[in-house]
Amino acid sequence: MELLRLGAIGEERPYVRSTDGTVYDLSSVTADIDGGFLASDGIGRTRAALDAGSLPVASTDGLRVGAPIAKPGAVVCIGLNYAAHAAESGAEPPKNPVVFYKHPNTVVGPHDDVLVPRGSTKTDWEVELAVVIGKTARYLSSDEEALACVAGYAVSNDVSERALQLEVSGGQWSKGKACETFNPLGPVLVPADEVGDPQNLDLKSWVNGEVRQDSNTRDMIFSVAALIRDLSQYMTLDPGDLVNTGTPEGVALSGRFPYLSPGDVVECEIQGLGRQKQALGKA
Repeated sequence: MELLRLGAIGEERPYVRSTDGTVYDLSSVTADIDGGFLASDGIGRTRAALDAGSLPVASTDGLRVGAPIAKPGAVVCIGLNYAAHAAESGAEPPKNPVVFYKHPNTVVGPHDDVLVPRGSTKTDWEVELAVVIGKTARYLSSDEEALACVAGYAVSNDVSERALQLEVSGGQWSKGKACETFNPLGPVLVPADEVGDPQNLDLKSWVNGEVRQDSNTRDMIFSVAALIRDLSQYMTLDPGDLVNTGTPEGVALSGRFPYLSPGDVVECEIQGLGRQKQALGKA
């Protein structure tokens, strides 16, 4: 099954798509797909409602697709987590995870416009596997405990402005990561137990129809389990929090491709998690 939120910005409602493709209204189970829903076994309750046949079939024609989770408390990001991307960035593979933050209000729908910041000439794309936390993660001692805290996975585009990130950063990256609309998410949230091995998922990106990134999550330096376990040693992750796990090679920072401009179109896809598409506009 796939969890999704549909409706105008700020008016999204919860839905679930069953394995046969039918979309059901989830409002009888929850007011929204958020941390509270995930912490209260919302995924299990949704499955039970589907099995019981108690959910009404939804009419979704013309509805905007929103981000599949509402109001994440934190958006924690991992940098340089694919060896080939570290190399194209001119950096050595890190010995410990590189952590930075995006403002939670950067999270937008998977097909919403991305706004190029005023004066930007170095706006970049980054397809990433997003991890949505379902249980509090605090001082975890094993990979098994870490994966048990994962509610599900989604497609994320960690849009970046490289001049702000690297040239006027003051030594940290968040200036170039937290611009408005800089985290398209979705289209769906797929429960972790239906994804299988998160370290064997193909992920790709395109700009104006041309392939830019084409890799697999097995090339991560630090696995999903290792990341969540490591993060839990120095921060508490709450249900509904979002963790972006890094991007593979093939971004504009490599020097092989031009940066994004208004009018460009970016697409990101991860095996089993769907595809998103954004047009670039002006801030």
